[in-house]
Amino acid sequence: MCVACNHTIHRASHHFGWNRDFAPVLTAKPGETIHFECTDSSAGQLGEGSTVDSVKTLDFSKVNPVTGPVFVEGAEPGDALKVTIRKFIPSGIGWTANIPGFGLLADQFPDPAIHVWKYDAATLSPALHGPGGRVPLKPFAGTIGVAPAEAGLHSVVPPRRVGGNLDIRDITEGVTLYLPVEVTGALFSIGDTHAAQGDGEVCGTAIESRMDVEATIELVKDARLASPRFTTPGPVTRHLDAAGYEVTTGIGPDLMTGAREALQRMIDLLAAEHGLNPVDAYMLCSVCGDLRISEIVDMPNWVVSFYFPRIVFS
Repeated sequence: MCVACNHTIHRASHHFGWNRDFAPVLTAKPGETIHFECTDSSAGQLGEGSTVDSVKTLDFSKVNPVTGPVFVEGAEPGDALKVTIRKFIPSGIGWTANIPGFGLLADQFPDPAIHVWKYDAATLSPALHGPGGRVPLKPFAGTIGVAPAEAGLHSVVPPRRVGGNLDIRDITEGVTLYLPVEVTGALFSIGDTHAAQGDGEVCGTAIESRMDVEATIELVKDARLASPRFTTPGPVTRHLDAAGYEVTTGIGPDLMTGAREALQRMIDLLAAEHGLNPVDAYMLCSVCGDLRISEIVDMPNWVVSFYFPRIVFS
C-alpha cells in the first residue's frame, strides 16, 4: 500500500474499451496521487503455467483491461491532464505470445506460441530467456488515456489522440505525460503493464506483466493539445546500451515494407547466430529490439533499421 497516495483503485475496478458514459470509480482532486492496481493485458487469462493451448482459447473480449476511470475535478474539454508516473510495483511473472493474426509478421507466423517469464520483482534483474539470453527490464504502462468525446464504446486496442494503447516503452517511472481532455472530468484509466518492450512491439506483445502503478494527476487549463506528449527525466536506453547493438535494415519506397524486412533480417540473424527458433526470435525482438526510421528524406527510398541489444547475449 502506498502511504503517500491519496486513493487506491483495486484491480477489480477495470473496464474494456473507452466510453464517455462509463461511471467513474473515483473522483480525485488535481494534485492527488493514486495507487492503481492493474492486471496484465490478458486479464489474467495468460500467466504462469500457460501453454500454447492457452493462447488458442484466449477470449479477445477481455483483452487490455484498464483500471479506472477517474473523474478529475475541474477537468474540461480543452484542458490537459498532467500525469506523473511515480512508481511501478511488479509481480515477477510475465508472458510474451505470438497471437495468430496479430503482429507485424502475422502472415509469416500463423501459429500460436508463448514464452512465460519469471523475474525478480524487487531487483528487476534481467529476465532469463533460454540458455544464454537475459533481457534487461524497464516497467511501463502500455495503455494510459482518457475518454474520447465521441459517444459510444470504442475499442481499447488502437491508440487514439486522447492516449489509450500507446505502447510507448519510455512512459516509465519519472516520466510526465500530458493527455488532451475531451470530456468533463477526463475519465482517466491505466493498465496493460509491461516489464519490458522494444520500440514497435513487433509481435504484438511485450513482457506482459501484472503490476501496480502510482501516479500523480494534475490539471493544465486550456492546454489545447492535439495529441499526447511526454517529458523524460533522463536518457531512455541506458538499460540496453551497454554492449552496443546488432542492426539490420530495410530499404525501399514503403515504410511498412522496410519495417518488415528489417525485422525479418534480424530474426534470420538471431536464428543463425544463437540457434533460436524463428518464432522465439520474433517474440524476443518484440520485448527488447527497436524499430527506427533512420532516413525518410532521400526519395524515392527510405531506411528503416532494427536495433537488437547485444547485452541480451553478452
